[in-house]
Amino acid sequence: MKGFSVGKLGTDLLDELVSGIKKKDPRVIVGPKVGEDAAVIDIGDKYLISTTDPITFTSYKIGWYMVNVNANDIATMGGTPKWLLTSIFLPENKTDSTLVKEIFRDIEKAADELGIAICGGHTEITKGLDRPIVSGHMLGEVDKDKLVTNSRARVGDEIILTKGIAIEGMALLAREREKELSGKYGNLFVERVQAFLHDPGISVVKEAHTANQTANIRAMHDPTEGGLATGLYELTRASNTGVVIYEDKIHLLDETRILCSEYKLDPLGVIASGALLIVVGPDDRDAVLSKLVQNDIECSVIGKMTDKEDGLKIIADGKERELPFFEVDEIARVI
Repeated sequence: MKGFSVGKLGTDLLDELVSGIKKKDPRVIVGPKVGEDAAVIDIGDKYLISTTDPITFTSYKIGWYMVNVNANDIATMGGTPKWLLTSIFLPENKTDSTLVKEIFRDIEKAADELGIAICGGHTEITKGLDRPIVSGHMLGEVDKDKLVTNSRARVGDEIILTKGIAIEGMALLAREREKELSGKYGNLFVERVQAFLHDPGISVVKEAHTANQTANIRAMHDPTEGGLATGLYELTRASNTGVVIYEDKIHLLDETRILCSEYKLDPLGVIASGALLIVVGPDDRDAVLSKLVQNDIECSVIGKMTDKEDGLKIIADGKERELPFFEVDEIARVI
């Protein structure tokens, strides 16, 4: 029997598993569902948003990563990240106080930057690991009239993409292949790509908040593993729609083009934290674009939601084809 590859559990299997879970508490507004970034619970005047995400693909700044990817999930639901619990699993015979202190410092720094309170967690030395794994459980809150769920996206809605794609993937690639790339493209090039974590950055909290305060946002989703293409598949799964996007409208940084060409990667399938998909009605599009630009956030309309029967399409050079599906993130082929 062939086992699963590294990455997210397949969408069909995950959907089969979570669709059978019955909602046992009426206060659960959003429960487990493919394409939704977090759970939502009614706590009275506001909704509580709850998410969990581990960092398993890198040990570099693992604590900082964990805080930011969990905060992104809260923000895409329209919420403000507030409280964090974290579990830290450390490799046997490879862990010392220096490593542990570094992870804690990174968690504290990232939490302070986003105004998040660290409330507790768990640490242990774990048998069988070859590197640290850090998992976060984050809570946030949102006014009830500002909750954003991906199931609300409708046919005819327009899709805005912020900053560009493959931001996180290129930063990972530049760190893992640093020596090789420095020899070919120079140290300054590699340092610039490694800095993508902070500029343009992998946090989408600012742009999600900006959009949600500007208009009636139909849906927001941050594409992560599997890149923009997987993010769009997840979005359409949640909203029971199709999508058409225009390749020439998708922003790619110059360095991303160079590195994807170098390693023969399809940027549509490269881990894309830092990008945000914002779905809006046509009447709200210009207001959201204008406000994002005012806040120095790169953005463009890349497509629209269509009927489910139309499937997921991409138009390039005037020709329409199926949007590719990536069972494994493209970056996994080279690092």
